[in-house]
Amino acid sequence: MPERIYNFAAGPCTLPLEALKKAQAEFVNFENAGMSLFEMSHRGKIYDKVHMDCMQLVRDVYELPETHKVLFIGGGATLQFTMIPMNFLAPGSFAEYINTGTWATKAYNDAKLIGDAREIATGKPNEFMTIPKDFKVDPKAAYLHLTTNNTIKGTELHKLPETNGVPIFADMSSDFMSRKVDWSRIGLAYGGIQKNLGPAGMSLVIIRNDILEKARTDIPSYLRYDLHASKDSMYNTPPMFQIYMMKLVLEWVRDNGGLEGMDKRADERSNIVYKAIDDNSTYFRCPVNREDRSRMNVCFRLPSEELEAKFVAEALAAGMNGLKGHRSVGGCRSSLYNAMPIEGAETLAAFMVDFMKKNPA
Repeated sequence: MPERIYNFAAGPCTLPLEALKKAQAEFVNFENAGMSLFEMSHRGKIYDKVHMDCMQLVRDVYELPETHKVLFIGGGATLQFTMIPMNFLAPGSFAEYINTGTWATKAYNDAKLIGDAREIATGKPNEFMTIPKDFKVDPKAAYLHLTTNNTIKGTELHKLPETNGVPIFADMSSDFMSRKVDWSRIGLAYGGIQKNLGPAGMSLVIIRNDILEKARTDIPSYLRYDLHASKDSMYNTPPMFQIYMMKLVLEWVRDNGGLEGMDKRADERSNIVYKAIDDNSTYFRCPVNREDRSRMNVCFRLPSEELEAKFVAEALAAGMNGLKGHRSVGGCRSSLYNAMPIEGAETLAAFMVDFMKKNPA
């Protein structure tokens, strides 16, 4: 087994080797302090610098204007499904949701438990293989919630919809920092960091100041965005390891072309794998509407489930992990997040063609 294989899993994901090696070198004795960073007080000067440097890197890499704040909140995106309506879906108000798949459905269902959440568009009739586009947003809505990339079905929202001035609340878990964002359209962006930014266990939340001012204060303390913001995300002991690792990953993103570099790499990687599918369409099939295809999660089917199982097993033996599709849909899935090298996509595409030749349908 080689030292490193290509990890195509949907999350936790592959991380930059440079970031992992730096963490390895610093893990036991951080900055000659005689202890690990994760043994130190989160109120101490050493950790405080790591924390604030990470916040600044989010701002710098994401080209974030001063109109928005950065929050680090323990737990994954699923916690945000609840925090968002608890903070912003007050009695007498309503929010609108676009349903594009499993995680969008979960966010909508949780919001319905808390307040008046309305599904205004859904891709369910066509098995979520397209992104809904024919809908109108009520200008009285508190927010419009959407999911920018859908890991299970392999669809991606490539352009933000028109919203009648309603702020967009976006789950960006699986395409965080893969492209530039029009922050004037975003009231709140959030996501678990385990796809593109670090290890599981934390959400990055980016919230506009005028939205933050509307957050409720009559809910349990940890669920209040205003408290997290007022304490620079140190209201309680923060998830120090996740923040430290995200800092290292963000340094790698910055040093590898920033958002433009990530955007270019995303196009290149996904085009390589989609070409292998489309050039051999009698054997491989991508069920997603072409204009809605994800650059992060390429889903495809082979002629039979038996061949799919063999494909996944032989790919693993060849040093490619995580290619089995989500248990709810089956098939195969290649997740191509920011840290996946171009060579990984090339290796997979070559393996696909070779497998097809050796295993005719």
